[in-house]
Amino acid sequence: MSVSPMKAISVIGIQKYFDKVIEVLGNSQAFQPEHVTTFYSDTENFVNFSELNRYAEMLSELDNSLAVAKLEPELVDISDFNCSDAELFDYCSKAIQSLDSRVAKVTDKEKEIEQCQKIIEQTSHFVGITLDMNRLQSCEYIRPRFGRMPIESLRYLDRYDDNPYVMFVQTSVDGEYVWGTYMAPVDNAEDIDRIFSGMLFQKCDISEIEGTPEEYVAMKEKEKQELEKELETIRNEAIDFKTQNYDEFLLYYTKLNQKTIYQNMKNYAMLYNKGENKSFVLCGWIPEENMAEIEKKLKKIKSVEWEIDDALNQLEKSPPIKLKNSWFSRPYNFYVEMYGMPKYNEVDPTTFLAVTYTILFGAMFGDFGHGIVLAIAGYIMYKYKDMAVGKVLIPCGISSSLFGILFGSLFGFEHVFDGMYTALFGEGARPVRVIEGDTVSVILAAVFVGVALVIVAMCMNIYSSLKQKNYGSAFFGSNGIAGVVLYSTVCGGVAAILLLGINIFNVITIPLLIGVPLVLIFLAEPLGELVKGEENWKPESWGEYCTQNGFEMFEVILSYLSNTMSFLRVGAFAMVHAGMMMVVSILMELTGNLTFIGGIVVLILGNLFVIALEALLVSIQTLRLEFYEMFSRFYSGTGRPYTPVTLRKVNTSNR
Repeated sequence: MSVSPMKAISVIGIQKYFDKVIEVLGNSQAFQPEHVTTFYSDTENFVNFSELNRYAEMLSELDNSLAVAKLEPELVDISDFNCSDAELFDYCSKAIQSLDSRVAKVTDKEKEIEQCQKIIEQTSHFVGITLDMNRLQSCEYIRPRFGRMPIESLRYLDRYDDNPYVMFVQTSVDGEYVWGTYMAPVDNAEDIDRIFSGMLFQKCDISEIEGTPEEYVAMKEKEKQELEKELETIRNEAIDFKTQNYDEFLLYYTKLNQKTIYQNMKNYAMLYNKGENKSFVLCGWIPEENMAEIEKKLKKIKSVEWEIDDALNQLEKSPPIKLKNSWFSRPYNFYVEMYGMPKYNEVDPTTFLAVTYTILFGAMFGDFGHGIVLAIAGYIMYKYKDMAVGKVLIPCGISSSLFGILFGSLFGFEHVFDGMYTALFGEGARPVRVIEGDTVSVILAAVFVGVALVIVAMCMNIYSSLKQKNYGSAFFGSNGIAGVVLYSTVCGGVAAILLLGINIFNVITIPLLIGVPLVLIFLAEPLGELVKGEENWKPESWGEYCTQNGFEMFEVILSYLSNTMSFLRVGAFAMVHAGMMMVVSILMELTGNLTFIGGIVVLILGNLFVIALEALLVSIQTLRLEFYEMFSRFYSGTGRPYTPVTLRKVNTSNR
């Protein structure tokens, strides 16, 4: 339940040593750069670092060639690999040329095959014609026309029965079109062409056909087979790129990505002084545990100095947050990041969320069998689909199983654990009776849990406010000490009346434990300023302040009530779960009376339906309780995540 201590660093040195500094900070994989203007208010004599990123341009070209070649290289370890810029650019340029050449050969051959296939498909529509096409086209007195027209156009031919030259010979039908030919005398060719054009006849170019269509198709099929063999050979040559010296290529590719990232780091730096003695300044953040190693390496670079300051002294610069949690709470970082990262001097709510979310989920979804299934499903989601929510479902499923033992439920069967209860507690005993027990008791238990969690959330706000030196919120806020006293008194008093029949509200407790906290909450803002020692702690207008805070006080009281009542859903969902499984059991018995297999199918499908539906609903409702009823009382979530410079594939798609 903590945030890793962070250090602010400012490195200054002569420009010719800049690349070495960048390399040290980048290789640490722990440095998050920040623009110099964030750390220095006076940058009048500074200039931005402006240098073309040659590595990015080369990487963009290489990535484009790889994409066309359908290759997706991965980054590899280059800790022991070094090369000069000249060697890097020379190797990558040759790789681009090699890839582009192989791709061009493949593309050209694919186009030839596509064209050949197109000719085959077109010519195959005229296979029924046994005439030599060359001789047919060389006729002196007739003009043959080959092509296709819509099938519905055939009915228009009847209009030209009196014209002996309008005659269409059908050779094949393809979907919406009929293929064939017509012969037009040379003297009437224009008129006949005009008539068929009106019937939407589309001519086909058959000038390349040699011999009969059937012979030409056979020839083109053979040609296509030869082209496909040539394509396969070329593709094998392209595959050779990935088999021959591919490991070496990956080293250079990774180095190019690294150089691109390191060059981009320079955009955060600024230069000062003029002439050849230009100096640089680079600022950023480093976790405390990495600081010693980085300093050790920086000491080896000449003419470089650096300043280090604790992040607590740089809160106005919003230090980045690196969460540091245990194995149990670490999966719940997913939900914390969804809400928002904590500020550097704010309480990290991850452990609190992990404990309360797991317990509340189990209480609302208490079934031993369902919990086991849910835990297994969560493991599969995380292990094989890399879904972050899967890691959360594992402890939640285990919690459901434990509550299932407490409730005595196994896949909806409510008496499976009766023997164990009898051995432990005696005949007829059971820890919790959800369906057969007292509904009011279940609801009251849920409210009691809600009150306890709201009070814990208020206490966390007190601690967080003191940590941030926000004494007004800690002492006088609606979630501070005054709020805890007020809320605890009212809830405790109501509980004493309902459960014990004791009325603790009297002339002493009401003014002291209710009246005073209300006044303090009402005056929280000016009292907070007064505690800070501010001279202008009074509101500009007391009338306006009283009017505005009057409405806010109503909202505070309403939030106490609504937040408490929201926890009724814990008990309600526990009973809904048991009720849904009771329905499944009834349906199984009814179906089982007809057929044994049918009863088993209903049992399995019913359980799967309940698991899927309730897992979704309970996850959402539990998260709502966390975010709205608890987080809203002590947590702002306005921090920013720690994103150090690390070796990764650079996205060049937008370049």
